[in-house]
Amino acid sequence: MPESSTRAAAESVDTDRLGFRTATTADVPALLALVESAYRGDASRVGWTTEAHLLEGRRTDTEGVTAAVTHPDGVVLIAELDGDLLACCQLERRGERAYFGMFSVRPGRQGGGLGRAVLARAERYAAEEWGAVEMEMTVIEQRAELIAWYERRGFRRTGDYAPFPYGDERFGIPLRPDLRFEKLTKALAAR
Repeated sequence: MPESSTRAAAESVDTDRLGFRTATTADVPALLALVESAYRGDASRVGWTTEAHLLEGRRTDTEGVTAAVTHPDGVVLIAELDGDLLACCQLERRGERAYFGMFSVRPGRQGGGLGRAVLARAERYAAEEWGAVEMEMTVIEQRAELIAWYERRGFRRTGDYAPFPYGDERFGIPLRPDLRFEKLTKALAAR
């Protein structure tokens, strides 16, 4: 959960009232703003998923979000409450697996159950719509608190690593030389 007790308490959300829908290209600017606010810069420090201590610069760009929204074997799910964008995630079909990424929750809403609801919805979508039997993702290895959050939700560390794309500022400007991604996986319940 939160790595610092000095952060403000999350604004709780009645997850039963959440609306989910598939993003369109019209949503790209709002999605880009949400993703950036959840991970980078001072706004991200309100929540606990910030990467601002590891990376500066941007997390993604308009082209990257557009590619996720328009991917022929993918979808970006949006979670809204009364028309207000609160969270999103990307799913990409990869055979019997579904890749889970671009998971973002508005910083002031983190820690109140919204992320769990979005993750559960993504797992159901992948299993029911695509017949996926496993979900996979990559997480920066140094994000111990985030990895622990995923482990509490049934994901397991694989020990499979990929290098961070140093020198490609589309993914940020690293503040340390040892960043790398670890793959996490979770078996999805048969539907």
